[in-house]
Amino acid sequence: MIHPYLSQHRIRDAIAKPKFQMEARRLAILYSHLCPFRSASVPSLSSIVSPSACAPQSKETFPHDCVFCQIIRGDSPAFKLYEDDMCLCILDTRPLSPGHSLIIPKSHFPSLDTTPPSVVAAMCSKVPFISNAIIKVTGADSFNLLVNNGVAAGQVIFHTHIHIIPRKAGDCLWTSESLHRRTLKVDQETSGLANRVRELLLNISEENKDQVSTLS
Repeated sequence: MIHPYLSQHRIRDAIAKPKFQMEARRLAILYSHLCPFRSASVPSLSSIVSPSACAPQSKETFPHDCVFCQIIRGDSPAFKLYEDDMCLCILDTRPLSPGHSLIIPKSHFPSLDTTPPSVVAAMCSKVPFISNAIIKVTGADSFNLLVNNGVAAGQVIFHTHIHIIPRKAGDCLWTSESLHRRTLKVDQETSGLANRVRELLLNISEENKDQVSTLS
């Protein structure tokens, strides 16, 4: 039962009066959290993304030509499923399956490797909550969690985002699923690869420690 304070009448009144615009945004976010899949009853707030008050405003971190930044600003429409201070979840405009959704940070980062760990953690922490709702609504059996990082990996929009792709048994969504995976060879080449990766990770960790100690 939605509290009367969150009624459509109250939200629409808030939209009509400029001085209540911030209140309207807070109500919309709260309404979408409490009743995310009844957004059709208040399309002006729940299904279309409103500008985020906490989004960065500099051109460097909030570029005008980024489609996700345009959605966060409210310049482009999108179907919103979830929103908080750190991230936004919207329906993909070219879904691979019904309910295919994207979790995007409200600050602009061009790729996952340039995104601060705290932002990645905030995005990933919402995956169980959002995916469970999507699976229940779509009747899916499972879901893929996917990040296309870089051109060769299929990244098209260079604003970090995580795909949640609902799956059903036998949908044959990926052609690679019909391929047989080869057993990893335990040889000198594989051992050398693992050693080089470990060494690089160790060097990066040491460099990060030095940077932290210099700042402290």
